[in-house]
Amino acid sequence: MRQRRFLPSLSQLIAFEAVMRHGSVTAAADELHLTQSTVSRLVASLERQLGKPLFTRDRKRLTPTPEAVTYAASVTQGLDVIQRASMGLIANPGGGVLSLSVLPTFATRWLAPRIGQFLSDNPGISINLSTKIQRFSFASEAFDAVIFFGQPDWPDAHHLRLFDERLTACASPQMLAHHPVAHPSDMAGLPLLQLETRPSGWSAWFAAQGGTPPAVSGMVMDQFSMMIQAAIAGLGVALLPSYLAQPEIDEGRLQPILRAGVPGEGAYWLAWPDRRQGDPAFARFRTWIADQVTAG
Repeated sequence: MRQRRFLPSLSQLIAFEAVMRHGSVTAAADELHLTQSTVSRLVASLERQLGKPLFTRDRKRLTPTPEAVTYAASVTQGLDVIQRASMGLIANPGGGVLSLSVLPTFATRWLAPRIGQFLSDNPGISINLSTKIQRFSFASEAFDAVIFFGQPDWPDAHHLRLFDERLTACASPQMLAHHPVAHPSDMAGLPLLQLETRPSGWSAWFAAQGGTPPAVSGMVMDQFSMMIQAAIAGLGVALLPSYLAQPEIDEGRLQPILRAGVPGEGAYWLAWPDRRQGDPAFARFRTWIADQVTAG
């Protein structure tokens, strides 16, 4: 049984969260279409219910306590979960809503062209996609699953291996016309574009080609989409997952260098928290994406 003392009303929590976000009772009242006195009264009643001060008051100025800052983070997360659940119920009363965190370029180049078929085959399910590079905790973020690159080490999660990464080095036709590459040693002097999350990528590629990597001196980027455009513009050689490189190669905007599709040092994974293990909507998505990987 839940104890009422530890379950403040939504009105109290919404008022508190708005004050914390705006740093002002006046701004919070404007957003919520309430009077300032009503917002102040809701915050004060929340403090009485919790038995803890959340703000120090100096005349009309409110300064949140350190405890209030920590509490606000959890309240915001809880309100987000309730809002998403309500939106999902309204939009899909007979299905479910899945919130997925996906790597940016993977989302646009691999998942987006395929996801329409899943939605068509499962009309009661909707999917919210958010792109993230940095890792997060399922305990603190309202995501149902994540697609990430690396090793099966996402904390407190189940894992499904999607596919291993294979690497293809590419450059613009114009760059290769001026600087042909027939051997790994011919790469010396070319700017080698780098990705923040693949610091050893070039070393793995040169090892697979039977060569020794030169000093890497190209630009460092945080997304493959930026690297692709930089390579097309002739700013350097891109080292790309083969599934990302192939469309640009087919269109003639990039040309592969030496042996394509060499093994990388990681894989793409689907990970999900235990709370989604038996969820029917997620089970359908998990089966679907596994089938997509098998089909190629």
